[in-house]
Amino acid sequence: MYELASIGQQAVRALYLELALEPKPGLVSLRDNGSHQDMTAQTFVRSLFALRHYFVQMAHAGAAQQPFSVLETLGLQAEVRMLRATGGINTHRGAIFALGLLCASAGSLQAQHIPNSPQALRTALSTHWGPALRSRAERAHQRTPTTNGQRAAQRYQLRSAGDEAADAFPTLFETTLPALQAAYAQGLADRAARIQAFFATMACLDDTNMVHRGGMDGLHFGQQAARRFLAAGGAARPDWLEHARALHAAFVARRLSPGGSADLLACACWVQQLSVSAAQPQACLT
Repeated sequence: MYELASIGQQAVRALYLELALEPKPGLVSLRDNGSHQDMTAQTFVRSLFALRHYFVQMAHAGAAQQPFSVLETLGLQAEVRMLRATGGINTHRGAIFALGLLCASAGSLQAQHIPNSPQALRTALSTHWGPALRSRAERAHQRTPTTNGQRAAQRYQLRSAGDEAADAFPTLFETTLPALQAAYAQGLADRAARIQAFFATMACLDDTNMVHRGGMDGLHFGQQAARRFLAAGGAARPDWLEHARALHAAFVARRLSPGGSADLLACACWVQQLSVSAAQPQACLT
């Protein structure tokens, strides 16, 4: 069990670990800026500093079982702080939404003295805020989109981040997290395990960030590249680093950026940290 403050603090740490992980094809890391000319690792660090209280607030709101309107307001306020810290650059909007909801779910479990297992988190999210999230997703399908991701999802009839949340994050809990856990069970070290989970996510997710930058051709290229990486042995093969860095270069050449997959990886590391046994408290985050 975690204190409410720890729930939020681990969220910030998981996001930093996602930033530090390399190579993530097309994405910003501590090594380079990937496909992005408008942001660096320092931009992400400034954003994380601005968000350091937000995830704790969401855990407290969840513990109090506040309605979705309260969670949404906290999220919008966090976006304002993010944009102010980054000079208007969207570094963490997806994480503010997804990881914020998960922190609220963990907070509700903490208040009920229920361990933060993956299934318990999904149940809490569906029970307390599922109907509101479903209504929000349905409205989004009918109105003019306001973000790049929403435009891509609506134009190509893809599953959006809102759809994923309304269904209690099936890709996270049925693909990303199991891939991370399987990689650890296989004996992979932290870096390789997280890369394996990232590619497993990219192979199946309707990543609207990639569609925004490369259209459906870009999405298909990214998904097929991830599937080939996994089919060839993934992060368990001896030369996985060279293979992943070659894909990084290919993504940069196409200006592709699978930001949705990165958000889910951070969420998976956070869930893993909350649910590991006391005998292995740092399995994901060392």
